[in-house]
Amino acid sequence: MSSPLIDHTAPPVRALVLHPDRSGGRPGGRRPHDRLDEAVGLAQALDLDVRGQEVIALRRTTPATLFGSGKVDEMAALVRAAEAEVVVIDDALTPVQQRNLEKAWEAKVIDRTGLILEIFGRRARTREGRLQVELARLEYERSRLVRTWTHLERQRGGTGSTGGPGETQIELDRRLIADRIVKLKGDLQDVRRTRGLHRIQRKKVPFPTVALVGYTNAGKSTLFNHLTGAEVMAKDLLFATLDPTQRLIRLPQGRSALIADTVGFISDLPHELVESFRATLEEVAEADLILHVRDISSPETDAEAKDVEAVLARITPGEGEDDGTLQVRTLEVWNKIDCLDPETHAAMVTRAGTEGAVAVSALTGEGLEALRQAIAERIDTDPEIHLTLEPQDGEALAWLYEHGRITERTEDASGRLKISVRLSEPALGRYQRLFTPS
Repeated sequence: MSSPLIDHTAPPVRALVLHPDRSGGRPGGRRPHDRLDEAVGLAQALDLDVRGQEVIALRRTTPATLFGSGKVDEMAALVRAAEAEVVVIDDALTPVQQRNLEKAWEAKVIDRTGLILEIFGRRARTREGRLQVELARLEYERSRLVRTWTHLERQRGGTGSTGGPGETQIELDRRLIADRIVKLKGDLQDVRRTRGLHRIQRKKVPFPTVALVGYTNAGKSTLFNHLTGAEVMAKDLLFATLDPTQRLIRLPQGRSALIADTVGFISDLPHELVESFRATLEEVAEADLILHVRDISSPETDAEAKDVEAVLARITPGEGEDDGTLQVRTLEVWNKIDCLDPETHAAMVTRAGTEGAVAVSALTGEGLEALRQAIAERIDTDPEIHLTLEPQDGEALAWLYEHGRITERTEDASGRLKISVRLSEPALGRYQRLFTPS
């Protein structure tokens, strides 16, 4: 249905990246140049050849072009100087603004939402991922038909003897898009039902679930690979991975868990993507533990954390979850401590311990054993019982090793074992029936 915004088979496209600064110099929030750097990173993730970048102060918006006429003319000179074929606006544009800027600058204009959708479209590999991206893209392009197609002025011939103008091409395209959206939503509803069935099956197996979330490029996939031995694509690139991946990990004291690597979040994540990826993000809402991975070396780490928390708040309502429970189920992982200088590194490790976080380096492996221990402690809610076994109770001991997790074992001079073991309530009941004298 939709034509790509950028021809992926062509040589790198020359681009100019502009960030409209709405802060007006007010303190707080993100620094404009950091936002611009992120926008440049998004453009480079799409293999655009960024020839220029600029922060533009935006005191008030102009309905027709976003910027004032003088600024539009000034930017037109920049576009010509950079020989830019594409201008990336790190903001949301209306269809009218997008169309008018393209006419004024004689270049293709992509706003932040269109850029992120384009990246997601390139990264999606699974059928589910492609369905979700296509739905988000169609929702976005439904209001941009005039800009996307050049043939919309045509009209089809009428039917019957009366002739008449018939259905305009834009009306036909809108109807076709609406029909396709309905079909995609039905397909994704099937995906949601399938995921629900998988969750029911997983709950029959005593494996708790852990979900990795975090700002894009926080190092989630590298951490996932270290914890599981998997080979998920991990690069210093925004949205390097998109499709979720699950693996089984072994934790201290023999406990196993399912861990899922999810799509990275970003500030101003398009609403269309959050809605389209709801089926995938339900895995986060249903997880027993959420690992919030943060790039602690980033100067914007606190703002990025707030952006992740904002997206989590958007996906959990309606899933039987409240904010208090979500916070209890979240463990912060402060990644990339290897990028800090020695003094800051030591201070950050100490601070993480006092704030209930875990400081790690997914690249070097530092802190990963502490993270495994922290995960085990957070998901291990089975009660711990203390038993004394006689030397002849070998069958009971073997049963405990098979069905529980031995946390402590000592032997006295007479050969009796004192054992601390974690058992689920059903397992404890079976043990008492099998080995406790009535």
